[in-house]
Amino acid sequence: MSENFEERLSQAIQRGNRQREEAGSQRARAARTDEDYRQQHGALRIELSDQIETAIRKMVKHFPGFNFRTVISPDGWGAHASRDDVSGTTRRDVTQLYSYLEILVRPYNSSARIIDLVVRGTIRNKEILRKNEFNLLDEANTEQLKNIIDQWVVQYAERYAAQG
Repeated sequence: MSENFEERLSQAIQRGNRQREEAGSQRARAARTDEDYRQQHGALRIELSDQIETAIRKMVKHFPGFNFRTVISPDGWGAHASRDDVSGTTRRDVTQLYSYLEILVRPYNSSARIIDLVVRGTIRNKEILRKNEFNLLDEANTEQLKNIIDQWVVQYAERYAAQG
């Protein structure tokens, strides 16, 4: 009987210690200030916008005629590549065709605490790509987000090449 009591007592103490540790880690997570999240978002934004610029610059090298520009705006940070083409055989039949790819990291939102990527792509006046990808800052995986950026650029390049 006393062995059973000792075992139950030991288990109860272990459960109490685990509960205390879990409560402490929850308090530590809750104690993260908005400034901590803002700094984390800023660091991620810089890393991801560099990846966006690099990927779109590489794509532009494969398609002459695209104009590249870095984007820093209220909508976000990233890069934009665009191109104007003309289609038609006579002056009356001329159509202006616009193609672009833009990927942005949206600004920090203190109520959501997320990292938000947005891509928009048009080929010859037809929107072919419009997506968002977001992760909670606590769960953000930089490598996964970089792979998504690369995937979007490759997807756009393939579709542009198919229509070119």
